[in-house]
Amino acid sequence: MIRHIVCFKLKDPGEENCRKTAEILRSMKDKVPQVQALEVGVDFLHSARSYDIILQVTLEDAAALEAYQNDPYHVNVVKKHMHAVREASIAVDYEI
Repeated sequence: MIRHIVCFKLKDPGEENCRKTAEILRSMKDKVPQVQALEVGVDFLHSARSYDIILQVTLEDAAALEAYQNDPYHVNVVKKHMHAVREASIAVDYEI
């Protein structure tokens, strides 16, 4: 199993933008077949070192992670939105 985690710092960390972005991330649950589990969290602390949104995805294996990265919905909807709204992101992928 693979855990894929991405933290996003948004250009506009306002409540409405965070809500919309979290909804778009959550929409992958039923639209991207490689996703076995998905969790999205929105930061409430808003400290100087905080990121605004976290995405955690569980996938079967490295091949599923590769397929996920190239999935049409992930690329054309999710990544397109995230590239438009994010200021920065960090990621980690590890075996569980």
